[in-house]
Amino acid sequence: MQGCENMKVFVYLDESGSIHKNSSTNFFAVGGYFTFVEDKNKIISTYKKINKKIKNEKMIPLDKEIKSYNMSDDDKINIFIKIQDIDTFYGTVKVFDKNQMRKEIVESNIFFNYAVKLIFNDCIIPLLNLNQINESIEFIISIDNRNIRIGDLNNLETYLKTEFCLSNFDFKVTYYDSVYNYGVQLADLIVNTFYNSYKDKKIVEKVLPYLKGKNFRVSLFPGRKIKGRIAKIEYNNNVNI
Repeated sequence: MQGCENMKVFVYLDESGSIHKNSSTNFFAVGGYFTFVEDKNKIISTYKKINKKIKNEKMIPLDKEIKSYNMSDDDKINIFIKIQDIDTFYGTVKVFDKNQMRKEIVESNIFFNYAVKLIFNDCIIPLLNLNQINESIEFIISIDNRNIRIGDLNNLETYLKTEFCLSNFDFKVTYYDSVYNYGVQLADLIVNTFYNSYKDKKIVEKVLPYLKGKNFRVSLFPGRKIKGRIAKIEYNNNVNI
């Protein structure tokens, strides 16, 4: 990567399903994508352009958010085809099988923090070739704010810094209204697609064949069963190979 004091990794996250103890859903997922500075704006501008085209075709106001469940299969396929071949785009999802948990989830925000930590442990950090990275790594995380209480806004950042205190990592967490953040909207599409692949595969059976394994890493909880990319990200003159 570029020679600088620290390397920046941009992470966009959302959730699908429910972790509340009274929810009847069998699965819960946290995920989205991560990228590097050279492709951060390209990914968002590409998604924004397609998003605008979908709104124009469906006569949806430009200031109204399109959720993944409002998109057709063709809309989703078109987005994934255009996005996944951008050099440093990597989709990342942690899916939780609630039927396998022996205890109920009492505090959803605490569990969400734990889920994000597992995203890093199982889906993001294993893909980073730390032997090639000499500088510290700053993870800049953007998350949808709809399920976060005001008093919990700083908890995730503090939690991650504590959990990874032995690593040369730093974390900056910012919460956004997804209506105004296209990166978080794209994260919603990614996590919802893989969530549905476990909840009811028929919902996304036409979309999944278009997703390239090299661009996505999905991990199932409990355990660390991995689907998708295993190879570490290699760099040569700042170009992903």
